[in-house]
Amino acid sequence: MVEAEVRMPEEAEVGPFVRIHVTVNGTPREAEVETRTLLVHFIREELRLTGTHIGCDTTNCGACTILLDGKAVKSCTILAVQADGRQIRTVEGLAEDGKLHPVQEGFVEEHGLQCGFCTPGMMMTTVALLAKNPNPTEDEIRHAIAGNLCRCTGYVNIVKAVQYAAKKSQGGGSK
Repeated sequence: MVEAEVRMPEEAEVGPFVRIHVTVNGTPREAEVETRTLLVHFIREELRLTGTHIGCDTTNCGACTILLDGKAVKSCTILAVQADGRQIRTVEGLAEDGKLHPVQEGFVEEHGLQCGFCTPGMMMTTVALLAKNPNPTEDEIRHAIAGNLCRCTGYVNIVKAVQYAAKKSQGGGSK
C-alpha cells in the first residue's frame, strides 16, 4: 500500500490580501486583511476591540452589532474589505473623557444586562435608534432591538435602559 502525501496549504496560499483604511472610534487605522475576513474578526483579532462579540455567525443574535457610517450593522455579515474608507464605531468608542455614554449609563442604572454578552450589540443598536429617533415609544424600542437576542432577560429592563438613555440624551435627569 502506498501512502498518499497529504500537503497542507501554506499560510500565503490561503487567499489574497488587501490593505484597508478605516476610522475606528475616531482613530484612523490601516491594516492588511485577507479578502475573506469578516469585519467582526478584523475588529476583534486585528484591532483587539473585544467588546464586539461573536455569537452566532448567522446574523440572528446581534451580539456583533457595530455602527458603520452611523448605521447599526451586524459585523458578522460584512467583509472587512467592505469597510474600507468608512467610519466604524464599537462599544469601546461610546464613553468620552472617562464619562459613560447615556446609553451605557442607562444599561447600568436600569439593570439592562445580566450576563452582558448581548449588551454591546444592544447598546450599539440603541445608539443608532436614538440618533434616528430621540424619543422612541416602547413599541419603537422593541422593534429596533428585535434583531438583538438576549437569553437572560425578558427585555423589560433593556427597554427601560433605552428610555433612560433617551431621556438623558435630551437633557432630562435620571429616572
